[in-house]
Amino acid sequence: MKYLLIIFCFSCQFVLAQKIQFANAVFKTGDNAAWANEQFEDKDWAPIQLQTYWEKQGYDKYDGFAWYRIHFNLPSSLKEKAILKTQIEIYFPGIDDADITYLNGNEIGKTGRMPEDPNGYKSGGRIKERHYLISADNPVLHWDKDNVIAIRVYDGGGTGGVFGDQHYIRFLDPIDYITMDTYSSIFEIHNKKVSKDIYFQNKYSGILKGILTTTVKWGDSLISKNNQSVQLLSGKSQITIKNLPLVESATVSFVFTEELEKKSQSAVHEIPYILTPIEKDIPRIHSSAIFGSKPGVPFLLAIAATGIRPMQFQVTGLPKGLSFDSKAGLIKGNTGVGTYSIKVSAKNKIGKDEKTIELQIGDDKVMLTPPMGWNSWNCWGLSVSDQKVRSSADAMIRSGLTNHGWNYINIDDGWEASGRLNNGNITPNEKFPDMKALGDYLHAQGQKFGIYSSPGSTTCGGFLGSYQKESEDAITYGLWGVDYLKYDLCSYRKLYPNGLTLDQLQEPYLVMYHALKSSGRNIVYSLCEYGMQDVWKWGKSVGGNVWRTTGDITDNWNSLKNIGFSQEVPASFNSPDYGFGDPDMLIVGFVGWGDNLHLTKLTPSEQYTHMSLWCLLNAPLMLGCDLTRIDPFTYNLLSNDEVLAIDQDILAKGPKKYEISDNLQIWVKELADGSKALGIFNMSNARVSKMVELKEVGLLDKYKIRDLWRQKYLISGNTIKVDIPAHGVTLLKIVSS
Repeated sequence: MKYLLIIFCFSCQFVLAQKIQFANAVFKTGDNAAWANEQFEDKDWAPIQLQTYWEKQGYDKYDGFAWYRIHFNLPSSLKEKAILKTQIEIYFPGIDDADITYLNGNEIGKTGRMPEDPNGYKSGGRIKERHYLISADNPVLHWDKDNVIAIRVYDGGGTGGVFGDQHYIRFLDPIDYITMDTYSSIFEIHNKKVSKDIYFQNKYSGILKGILTTTVKWGDSLISKNNQSVQLLSGKSQITIKNLPLVESATVSFVFTEELEKKSQSAVHEIPYILTPIEKDIPRIHSSAIFGSKPGVPFLLAIAATGIRPMQFQVTGLPKGLSFDSKAGLIKGNTGVGTYSIKVSAKNKIGKDEKTIELQIGDDKVMLTPPMGWNSWNCWGLSVSDQKVRSSADAMIRSGLTNHGWNYINIDDGWEASGRLNNGNITPNEKFPDMKALGDYLHAQGQKFGIYSSPGSTTCGGFLGSYQKESEDAITYGLWGVDYLKYDLCSYRKLYPNGLTLDQLQEPYLVMYHALKSSGRNIVYSLCEYGMQDVWKWGKSVGGNVWRTTGDITDNWNSLKNIGFSQEVPASFNSPDYGFGDPDMLIVGFVGWGDNLHLTKLTPSEQYTHMSLWCLLNAPLMLGCDLTRIDPFTYNLLSNDEVLAIDQDILAKGPKKYEISDNLQIWVKELADGSKALGIFNMSNARVSKMVELKEVGLLDKYKIRDLWRQKYLISGNTIKVDIPAHGVTLLKIVSS
């Protein structure tokens, strides 16, 4: 017979090397300021584990205030053995929602805002770690005596309390004072050599030393390795790593090893590799082959064309009411219902290009191809401003992205004032002095103007929503010249705490759809409801043009993989006459959801996968990066017209997924010209080299095969050899030969 001995210790501590780890506490619901006091008697409090929410420990569906108290002894031996005897850290991996933490009756930190705060309750972020630092000489610490950590928690709904695997108190090691930042700079490429700036910050008062090891590998093969001594003064330092070899899909690791304890910080990057050929000087027109608009409203179409400037544009066949600004390359005006075929030409000193574009004007022709542009959220978050929007719009033009069809400039959350005008109209906050002037500025440059709201009383960021003010807001958007509305469900769900039925979910979107009819504008209507109740089946019925099919995306492979590769069914509903599923914005370039931006943590290969898959899905292409910091790799990723043409293909038929093996997925898409696009995706963590037979995906003919990223033909036939880096892609177009 086997016996299992389980020991459960309440308010106990485990001393592991230089760390005291907490596993349990005592707990009480309610709120009393006296519970922060170290002398408070808590023997009658209930025991609780720190690893999981209180709902899982007998407090099901409890929301509101609760307190944790943790007793521990702080041995002086901890200080004696510490290398740097400067600061102590108290760490909790997560507290849901807001908290104030006390040590021996003294407040040492808080996250979020409590309900009594003059600015109102605000969640501290469910997964936000709590790091509280205390000087080792602070008299609040009781050495070799009992200490008490008291945590006042407020849970505004859902799960609540302290959670996570490790909770502890410890002395900071030398490495803890050092941050190594490899995501605030790009890789610079010159003459087939690569350089990169690494930024260090030493928060210790003295000098800390170590070794920086830079290793470049291609797969398991070592290409180069270099060690250099690093001396970090207190404050910020910059080190430039030069002469890294430019090898396609090679990885470089940076490891800083601190001298005293030999502990390390590290980062691994894939060196960017550019596949898109250099743009040609001869004119090439890239505007979509169809363009839709409502009749009798302002019409704006900017001709997208690459080639050296100056360039002369001409348009023939315009319907009555539309005019062409040849200098700016803009078609403007308004016109009536109908289908019109116009011919556009672009000419420079090198040559000329022509393209026929079909204008479809009708009440249900608001948008016929997925929108391409920029949204402020993934870079600026709630810190968006008029100046940031204008600088982003200017940067889109200056970079050349508008020449490839990128033209929407969309403001997300954070523009709204705290209250409405006396007449009930919404108005912007101080960051946006004149919305109409901003709209006019964008339109003069040929760009479209987007805005954001919610059917609830507040937005996700806590700003004013459109609840019961839909008509007023739609008219206001029309006066400002809005061309795109992202309508985010957010607080509307609070009206139905037991969950939304399908009718309840559709109702607010239908209300705003009818309101937008009186705006006097051709407004693309973007439903942001995270794919609830299979929105791809009903988005069109409530007037939507695009609809979110997923939750929010973040810049990591798991997020990209889980969202992108689950879109086969939603994309099967796409069509110019129906609308388009939106798997969320592109996470390339510098992102950050606030003022502290970083280079996306997707590898270059993952970014090629990102763009390839979104284009196969006919997804809206909305950038979420800082356009003023577009680097050469990101620009080339976004400016491959053969890849973008897959997204803008007028058939807009969803791709079919084939899982060839655990490592490979092939997505096959029919195109309007009778050819097919194939995305061959490597889902594994290692390079895959393989002969792929097209008959495995139902393609039995012999084909001309074109590599869309490299814009060149490969061998003709029915078999192709692929060599794809980890999480990378080969994107092909095949035509029967």
